[in-house]
Amino acid sequence: MPPDFYSEINLHIVWRTKHDMPLLTPPVEAFVHHHVKHRLLEGVIVHAIGGTANHVHVVVTLPPTILVSELIARIKGSSAYEANQKFGATQRLLEWQRGYGVVSFGTRNLHWVKSYVEKQRARHARGKLFERLERSSAPGKKEPS
Repeated sequence: MPPDFYSEINLHIVWRTKHDMPLLTPPVEAFVHHHVKHRLLEGVIVHAIGGTANHVHVVVTLPPTILVSELIARIKGSSAYEANQKFGATQRLLEWQRGYGVVSFGTRNLHWVKSYVEKQRARHARGKLFERLERSSAPGKKEPS
């Protein structure tokens, strides 16, 4: 039975590794990206995923039946858990900072936001960043040690 609603809820989500450490080595990053893309809640469409060694960006469209905070908690918790099971051996290899950034955008901007996320490494290398999409917590807020 089709859902009884229509929605276009597009979100750009970003979160960082604990203490901004470069924990997302190429194999860990590939694993985390794959995990996020294939393990989200039913009804969530992943359009793009990218990032650098210390943060992850995801572009999604979700139905109005899913709470954003629950979605992000699930993504962060399960990806860290699974990465640590696979790569951590006797220690936790991957930890995320508390908090995240989430920005909503219209469907007509979907192509631009997807491109921004897919080209994260090149953008960071050139310093061509869009501050609003790089924030993972309130401005000036420090992560506790």
